[in-house]
Parts: sequence; structure tokens; C-alpha cells
Amino acid sequence: MPDIVNIEQAQAWNGPEGVHWARNQDRWNAVNEGFNEPLLDAAGITGDHQTLDLGCGSGQTTRLAALWAPQGRALGLDLSGPMLAEARARAEQEGIANASFTQGDAQAHPFETGAFDAAISRYGVMFFADPVAAFGNVCRALRPGGRLAFVCPADATLNDWVMAVAALRDFLPVGDFGRPGLPGMFSLAAPDRIRDVLIAAGFTGITINQAQAYGTWGYGAEDAAEFLLGTGPGRHLMEQADATARARAHRTLADHLRDHEAADGTVRLRSTSWLVTADHPAAPSEAL
Repeated sequence: MPDIVNIEQAQAWNGPEGVHWARNQDRWNAVNEGFNEPLLDAAGITGDHQTLDLGCGSGQTTRLAALWAPQGRALGLDLSGPMLAEARARAEQEGIANASFTQGDAQAHPFETGAFDAAISRYGVMFFADPVAAFGNVCRALRPGGRLAFVCPADATLNDWVMAVAALRDFLPVGDFGRPGLPGMFSLAAPDRIRDVLIAAGFTGITINQAQAYGTWGYGAEDAAEFLLGTGPGRHLMEQADATARARAHRTLADHLRDHEAADGTVRLRSTSWLVTADHPAAPSEAL
């Protein structure tokens, strides 16, 4: 895997975390799919657009971008070999021939200058080792006037799953779980931080709007609790506790999630994110 500078994240997403996400891709898509249409709408993908999907994971948004631009192409980029294998398999199963996938680091990948009309990301831009360098590289990959659109988590307190895990502090070493940090899930939770990074990377026309969606985390509280505690953050916390504390954490979380069970048994939790757009500066002739 050439041109990788974010070594720590590459190791994580090619290890147990990447395997977990690949194995549970349909469940993760059910958690996050409420942001798909707003994201693609914001990017303005249509017709023959060439689209770059950053941190594409198992490729749902890449495949959707390809379908929205049937005369164009969509390229999914991710660090994770296990997730990309699932992305390629699913695109083949669905007969989507204009979607392709490559393993790489957005901060250093040798994109062709001006090759893309749009760049998108659903929760894939928070883990950059150097976000200014990464977004700068993406900006160069866009044509003049091209658009970046991404979704990233807003304040942790507005995300039900984070608060559910944070409430387990009597049993697990939760500490400052959910606190903004770089790189990390909430590294771009502050709008001023987003704006500063994108301006430094060369983008203009920046918009930052709050978006909310309810995702399906499981079928029944017990199932949802097991899934949530099996994610990367949950697994990390559980591994630091003894068996008694782990059992009590699971029971407490399941009891909490019963309040979120719908009539059909699904557990739906609110996610609150920033929907961000930014533009590659238009060439002088296009700006007139």
C-alpha cells in the first residue's frame, strides 16, 4: 500500500476494526443511511460526473454516487483492505460497472489534478493525521468549480449512541469518551475548526449545516447493546473491564436502549452531524 502517511489508522482499519466493519456492513449502513440522500444532493452529483468517495468503507455511498451519475464514474478510496474487498464484491453483485475502489490515504494519494467533479464522504474525514494536507490534496483533485460535500459528527451530546455509552462510566473506563480530539471521531465537531481547515486547504464557498437522522442499531435492545459494545469504541472500553463490570455494562445499556425500541422492535438512535460543502475556486474565466 504505497503513499500511506496515516500509519496508525491504516493499521487499525486493516486489523480487527476493518474486519468488524466489513462483516457488519449492512448494519453500519442501516445506522448511517439517513445521511445518504442529503450528502449526494449537497454534492450535486448527476449525469457524467466523476466522483471521489473519501473513506468509502464498504462502498455504499460510492455505489450510490455511481448510480446518480450513470454516464460518469465513482471512485471509492479507503485505507481498509477488508472493507474494500466487500465494496468490490457488492458492486459486482449489484451490477454497478461504473464504480471502482482503490486502497490509499487521502492525505498522500497521487490523484490526477482536476480529475473529479465532486468529492464526498460519509463519516470518512475525521481521522486524517494532517487534515489540512488531506483536504488540500482533495482540493487539487477537484476541477475548478468542483464541489466537496461531507458528513461528520457534531457535538457528542447530540448523538444518542455516544451518550448511551458515556452513561456506562460506573462500569467502564469511559473517561473523556466523545471529547473532540485529533484525529478522532469528533475531531471536526466544532464548525470553526471545519472552516479553518477547509480555508487553509484552499476551499471557498464553505457551508456548514446541522443534519439529523435516526439509524437502526439493532433488533431488540439486547441485540443493539451487543452490537454497540462490539464496535471499536465499545470493544476498547470492554477490554479494559473485568467480567463482572462487562456484564453489568451490557445489562445497563440494554435497559437504556429499551426506551428506544420502535413498535417493530428496531432500536433507532439519533445521530447529529454537520453537512458540509465547499468549492474548489473556479478558474477566472468561470468566475465571470
